[in-house]
Amino acid sequence: MSNQKATFQQYNINQLNLPMDFSDLIPENHIARVINDMVNQLDDQLFYEVYRGGGRPAYHPKMMTKIVLYGYTQKWFSCRDIAKSLTEQLPMMWLAAMQTPDYRTINRFRSERLKPLIHTLFSKLTQLLITEGYVDGSTYFLDGTKIEENANKYTFVWKKSVQSYEEKLQVKIHKMIEEIEKHVELDHTQIQQYDEKDTKQISSAALQRVVESTEKELSTKEQQLEKTTNKEKKKEQKQAIKPLRKLH
Repeated sequence: MSNQKATFQQYNINQLNLPMDFSDLIPENHIARVINDMVNQLDDQLFYEVYRGGGRPAYHPKMMTKIVLYGYTQKWFSCRDIAKSLTEQLPMMWLAAMQTPDYRTINRFRSERLKPLIHTLFSKLTQLLITEGYVDGSTYFLDGTKIEENANKYTFVWKKSVQSYEEKLQVKIHKMIEEIEKHVELDHTQIQQYDEKDTKQISSAALQRVVESTEKELSTKEQQLEKTTNKEKKKEQKQAIKPLRKLH
């Protein structure tokens, strides 16, 4: 067990160095604020205990959790879509405090670091939105962002439901999570394939074939150049073989 203390990049949603205060542009009853409140109320140890100390400071786990949850409420299940929204969607910029983890970091976080916790939070958040009538559970379509508030700002009150309804609701939520998992696995596979392709070494035989082909083409063009008597054509041919000479 490492004795090193986990370190994180500075993350304070209330101290943004921006030309304007983004929080003024997020309605008080917006879903992004509900997610922000929900995650902020969780014990920090739930997040910190899965991190080892040492290495580069990681993105703050609460920030990462917020952007993943908000992305899911908008049906952005692909890690690339979530990453893209961090530079295009105001609520995401606000939740991330303008930080921009890339799609690899997002997919690694949601599939390795805090997968069980994120699934639990997403399930409870979805149940809240559905039972309060802001999400259509059959299509997972957001009807709006308004959620009633009281003097305590946000209090998560669950309407009483019959057991059969609760069971059906849980089935729907479980199916949503299964769909998300399919996207997570697909993203993981695509990232692996891309990394393997990106780091794959070109064989010496393949390089030799390129060199031989270049030499042959250069030799042919130089022979044609020697036979050319027209000055203009000769000039054009010289320009054409310059790149080949550089390669050679």
